[in-house]
Amino acid sequence: MEDNAIEVKNATKIFKLNYSKGISRLIKNGNNNKQFLNALDGISFNVKKGEVLGIIGLNGSGKTTLLRVIAGIYKPDQGSIKVNGTISPLMQLGAGFQGELNATENVIMNGLLLGLRKSSILGKVDSIIDYAGLQKFSNLKLKHFSAGMRARLAFSTAIQIEPDILLVDEILSVGDISFREKSYESFLSFKKNNKTILHASHDLGKLAEFSDKILLMENGHKVMLGEPTEVIKKYQATKNNKQ
Repeated sequence: MEDNAIEVKNATKIFKLNYSKGISRLIKNGNNNKQFLNALDGISFNVKKGEVLGIIGLNGSGKTTLLRVIAGIYKPDQGSIKVNGTISPLMQLGAGFQGELNATENVIMNGLLLGLRKSSILGKVDSIIDYAGLQKFSNLKLKHFSAGMRARLAFSTAIQIEPDILLVDEILSVGDISFREKSYESFLSFKKNNKTILHASHDLGKLAEFSDKILLMENGHKVMLGEPTEVIKKYQATKNNKQ
């Protein structure tokens, strides 16, 4: 585990579903007629410290579920997840924010939820608010923020806590053009500083550019894990065949 930031072994996540015709990946329980969806089905892989792993697949392939299991948002029903280092999940921006609290109070609360000590997050509040460009609104209740302002605050909080591992799920396009550019620069700085990054995205160009490896998923399974160009070719061929 010393060289690995993340170890995923036989990870399986099953969700109970209401009956609906046409849903794939269903398992019928032998004791009743309940149906289940295998969102993850026995996935195993390792991510080394400082490695950037891109994750691709069609919608519904299990990318987000995988990141949520690694982040600890979901518990796997089978298998195990081992994480070596602190994690900052850039998913569902603003989850856990409270509308009746102001920006500063939400930053502190969110930082605590991400595992920081109160003394540490207090020392980062000003830089987080400044990064988000919300200096004039630090004492304004979040219920008065626009959706864009809330997203910038959430992104800034997650990116400024300096985690060992960054989990990214299609959220590098929050805010206006200038903020998106700043967000992408911060993302690249994580790579330069040898942070471990897992990034689920449909932007194949960017993934090919900065990923060390890419994981291709389909119907909750690991289809291929390897060199970016080869995995992307496999993915594109799969998409063309299905079309």
